[in-house]
Amino acid sequence: MARLGRKENEETLIEMGRANDGEETNGPIFENVSSGDSEVPVNSEIDKRHESKDSVFFRDGVRRIDFILAYVDDPKAENEKKAERRREFENNLAKAGLELETEDKKESDNGKTYFVKIHAPWEVLTTYAEVLNIKMPIKENDIPCSTENPLECLSSPFRLPEIVMHPEPDYFTAPFSKEKQELYLIDDENTFFSPSVRNRIVFYILTRCPYGTEEGKKKFGIKRLLNNGTYAAAYPLHDCQYWKRANDPKCENERYTLYREWARFPRFFKEQPLDLIRKYYGERIGIYFAWLGFYTEMLFFAALVGLICFLYGAFTMNENMSSQEICDPNIGGEIIMCPLCDKECEYWRLNSTCEPSEYSHLFDNVATLFFAIFMGIWVTLFLEFWKRRQARLEYEWDLVDFEEEQQQLQLRPEYEAKCTQKRKNPITQELEPYMPLTSQALRFCISGTTVLFWISLIIASMIAVIVYRLAVYAAFASLMKNTQTLKPIQGLLTPQLATSVTASFLNFVIIMILNFLYERIAIWITDMEIPRTHLEYENRLTMKMFLFQFVNYYSSCFYVAFFKGKFVGYPSSYTYMFNNWRNEECDPAGCLIELTTQLTIIMAGKQIWGNIQEAFLPWIWNWWGRRKARNNPENLYSRWEQDYDLQYFGPLGLFYEYLEMVIQFGFITLFVASFPLAPLLALMNNILEIRVDSWKLTTQFRRPVAAKAHSIGVWQQILNGIAVLSVVTNAFIVAFTSDMIPRLVYYYAYFKDSASPMSGYINDSLSVFQISDFPPQNRPELNPDNFTTCRYRDYRYPPDHEKKYTHTMQFWHILAAKMAFIIIMEHVVFVVKFFVAWMIPDVPDEVKAKVKREKYLTQKILHEYELYKLKQKLCEGKTYTGMEKEVLATEGRVELSDIM
Repeated sequence: MARLGRKENEETLIEMGRANDGEETNGPIFENVSSGDSEVPVNSEIDKRHESKDSVFFRDGVRRIDFILAYVDDPKAENEKKAERRREFENNLAKAGLELETEDKKESDNGKTYFVKIHAPWEVLTTYAEVLNIKMPIKENDIPCSTENPLECLSSPFRLPEIVMHPEPDYFTAPFSKEKQELYLIDDENTFFSPSVRNRIVFYILTRCPYGTEEGKKKFGIKRLLNNGTYAAAYPLHDCQYWKRANDPKCENERYTLYREWARFPRFFKEQPLDLIRKYYGERIGIYFAWLGFYTEMLFFAALVGLICFLYGAFTMNENMSSQEICDPNIGGEIIMCPLCDKECEYWRLNSTCEPSEYSHLFDNVATLFFAIFMGIWVTLFLEFWKRRQARLEYEWDLVDFEEEQQQLQLRPEYEAKCTQKRKNPITQELEPYMPLTSQALRFCISGTTVLFWISLIIASMIAVIVYRLAVYAAFASLMKNTQTLKPIQGLLTPQLATSVTASFLNFVIIMILNFLYERIAIWITDMEIPRTHLEYENRLTMKMFLFQFVNYYSSCFYVAFFKGKFVGYPSSYTYMFNNWRNEECDPAGCLIELTTQLTIIMAGKQIWGNIQEAFLPWIWNWWGRRKARNNPENLYSRWEQDYDLQYFGPLGLFYEYLEMVIQFGFITLFVASFPLAPLLALMNNILEIRVDSWKLTTQFRRPVAAKAHSIGVWQQILNGIAVLSVVTNAFIVAFTSDMIPRLVYYYAYFKDSASPMSGYINDSLSVFQISDFPPQNRPELNPDNFTTCRYRDYRYPPDHEKKYTHTMQFWHILAAKMAFIIIMEHVVFVVKFFVAWMIPDVPDEVKAKVKREKYLTQKILHEYELYKLKQKLCEGKTYTGMEKEVLATEGRVELSDIM
């Protein structure tokens, strides 16, 4: 399709603002006044009691309210200065063609708040629709639908009514052009542009409208006015109340439909009305819910396989020879283990870890290997099929030719305001603001230093938790030994498990505190960098927040998976942290069960806390804000006041939603080999998450400004990176954290009994230590049974061997097997991943065909229109006078553009 850029003589409002630098404009404050060419009397007084509380129109009942500006009459600090800013800002909005109508504070619920209602007339909408390259319908789509799915009847219980799923027909579209208005399907100028398109256009004007010069700098944009308190809020209106239909028949009631069919938890098994979400909230929010829904659907398959693997471990628990030997009084009960801490800890019998060793088999079995490989392939299928789903949405939502520079690559108003130096753009040959390289370098140095400092703080907090684990283990061991009430559960609640659980909870609390602090720091340093475009701003903030949360959430899991128990040493030569605390050992059954505990606490805790934050906090704040309004008559509580009392979604609202889901994606992929039930937990959370997000967006938040987006953006690259890293981490978990490889090596190479190859494995995996060889600082204070030897988990020669306490050949065989397994697993999974990615095209063939067909038909319609206009001119026999009229009309459009 033809791409319409800005015309040579056409100026957006921001250029108009620059042209007026230094000019003073003194105009009235638009209170109870409508600007524009309306026939409504200027001083008309309409009793608000007779006005519907659901009204989304001016007092004349005709002009739609496209945006609301609210401010509080505060007689205190800088009120006169704020009033002057508002006067200038609203004057310039009127110059741009917007129509304003102000509700006096006496009409507000609290008697303090003014509400400025903004309406964009037809001329403004058509001008900026062309500037923003907005596509509008030219003909109803007549491409036949795909062949019906024969199994569609099975999905009927999950489907929504057709009018909800597809609220409007599918059209061929073309970028809007004021010169070709006859080409578009304009049945009614009042409804041609949807409310979401209208509020998007008005917000574009608001972000670039100047309001004066302060301290020698040009000031503009509603964002600055909100930050300095000139206005309290700026928002588009919901079309009705969510729990009942509007009284006004001209209201669309889409909010009510969304609440009934989408935002209630009893509808959790229904598909999402994505087209209606996109129509009401815009493509950017629509693509998020499409991705979240698709991710949840794919999680169903991962959760099913993970549950099967877990059930396999549960059903084969009694067949696990390792746990049988540990629990056997004649085997595990006779094996005396070396103390797990210096001096204060005692010798202990192996069968005291009977229950943990049995439970470890639930996650550490042969199905673990299968599930790790399966998840490596699943994540590839998820990402590839999402690309296909995204391509379908791009076609269905008319985003195929969407140009990001129209929406996201435009300069940020903050950049234009703070960068006073200008240089000529080599492409447009126009002067544009820029930031000197020295200033950029200085800001990046400060930003990078801040990020490194906070990452170091996270690592320091993780080390503090490790020190806690090392320091309190002896305390737990002494407590459990000397407390009689804990005797019955000592078999289940071992010192190792108690230390792990309490450390996990402590780590989770620290994570939440650091998250709260860093969110604000990340926004501050990103603002300090002054990114040039909206896309740059989001990408920089995304990378900072993800890097931080990656380290914050996953560092403790990486420690347990890859460091705990790996650098312990042996009884006469233990390894110490800071020469003070002895490094932790793994349970004789392995560290996998502890990694599972850590993962479960952090993942489940994050999901529970996230849902509390997302659902209850907005509801509590809204309840607190509306507690007085409930006592007022219903016809006095207007639509704009209702929305004013709701929470502000904010430009970063979706950012936090994506971040939450991507962190969850990391949990279920990076460490899934240790916890096959992680996808099931994520599935249950996401089913709730979809309804919580939809409920809060529909009922607890003001209507967000509509914005376009054709993909999930930089999150796609982050997901791809996690997918690649997950193959590596799961291979290392199976090799080094799980006990599978040592068991397989014993099974095939070191078994003692061919009839029962795994018998004797526990005794084989434990080395012998002579107690008399203990250094004084390590030797336990008590040895009531006068043990002469103790066992520890390692493969070393016994004290009577000539290579005393050095690694045996079996140790090197196991290490070689682990490295071979990592290489083989990574290559197999990567080959399968790349093959699957190659086999599945990013864009379905039918979508490619439809895109080409639609482009062809759209261009044909445009060409036919041009041909028709040309023939019409020839038939009318236009002379020079006719051409002169066209020139005059063009000059008139240029003059109007100058005003815009």
